Amino acid sequence: MADYGKDLAYIHDAGFLQLAEEAGPLVVSMLAERGLERGHIVELGSGSGATAQALTEAGHRVLGIDASRAMVELARSQAPAASFRVGSWAEAKLPECDAVIAIGEVLGYVGSARGTKAELVDLFGRVRTALRPGGLFVFDLATPGRVPGGEESAFRVGDDWAILYAASESGGRMQRRITAFRRIGGGATYRRSEEIHRLRLWPVREIDKMLREAHFRVQVRRGYGKGAFAPGHRVFVARAA
Repeated sequence: MADYGKDLAYIHDAGFLQLAEEAGPLVVSMLAERGLERGHIVELGSGSGATAQALTEAGHRVLGIDASRAMVELARSQAPAASFRVGSWAEAKLPECDAVIAIGEVLGYVGSARGTKAELVDLFGRVRTALRPGGLFVFDLATPGRVPGGEESAFRVGDDWAILYAASESGGRMQRRITAFRRIGGGATYRRSEEIHRLRLWPVREIDKMLREAHFRVQVRRGYGKGAFAPGHRVFVARAA
C-alpha cells in the first residue's frame, strides 16, 4: 500500500478535509466539558494537519504521528504550533496525554500496520496507559458495509487536480484504487499517480468489546457533527474508566 505520496497528500488537503473539520470542534468541546482548555493531545494519522491546527488554535498542545512523509511536511506548514513526526500508530510510543485521536479510518489501514486484532489490542492498551484519568480516545473506523453493493466508483475535480477512485469490499476487507492528476507548473500539463489503499473492516461489536476489555467506557456515534456518516462508518468515543 502507498502511504499518501506527494500528489495525493496535496489533493487530500485541498479537497478532503471534511472529517478533520468536523472532528476538531467535537474533541475541543469534549475536553472543555472536563474543564480542560490546555490539554496534551496525540493524533495518530495526523494527515495534513487540519485537526491539529484547530486543536492548537483552541489552546491545546498536539503531537501528530503519520506514516506519510508528504503529509507530515504539509502538516508542519499548516499547523506550525503542533509537533509532528513520521511513524506508524502500530509502533508509536505514546507520551502521557489527555486525549488520543485518529481521524479518517486511520486504524483500519493495512500497510505500515498489518491489520491484525493483536495490533489493535496492543494499541488500546498503550492508549489506556498513556491517558490521564478521564482521558479521551476518539477515532472513526470503516466497518462492514462501507461499500454498499460491494463496488463503487467516483471522481472529483478541483482547480488544479482531479481524482478518480474505485472501491470494492469483500470478506471484511476494502480496497480503494486511486488515480490522481495534479497540474504541474500552472500550465496544461498534469502529472498522474496511482495508489492502492487497503483497509480491514472492523465490526462495531468487536471494537466495542476490545475497548471495554482495555477498561474504557464506550460510546458509538454515526458522525462527528450533526450529519451522519455513510453506512459502514462509525465514530468511537472511549473514556478512560
